[in-house]
Amino acid sequence: PTAYEIALLGCDDARIATLNTEFRSKPTPTNVLSWPDQDLAAEADGGAPERPEADPHAQEEPLFLGDIAISYDTCAREAADQGKPLADHITHLIAHATLHLLGYDHIRDQDATLMEGLEVEILGKMGIANPY
Repeated sequence: PTAYEIALLGCDDARIATLNTEFRSKPTPTNVLSWPDQDLAAEADGGAPERPEADPHAQEEPLFLGDIAISYDTCAREAADQGKPLADHITHLIAHATLHLLGYDHIRDQDATLMEGLEVEILGKMGIANPY
């Protein structure tokens, strides 16, 4: 874990709505957003993303994977609506966003299946139930 770095912004619905508008042209709050530092996405639907590559000139610096913003307001509302512990829901969304930083996505069907399977596996190792 010390070989990688992620910037995490915890915010409210107003701030994440501004970010969602600015970066996705969607003027509404959302639960989590991510901005990968490298485009690692697989070309083939269901394929494994590329591995992140460190700068060969960096001396023992952690590899920056990207930024994540997460809205407490939306997460708290979703957790309550779904009857889930807030901590579990936030952990799921951070795992989800981290997978985005690593090149995973859920737009195409097989990519979604791969990504959701990894989320379930990761959360299971943490003692968190399948969120789907």
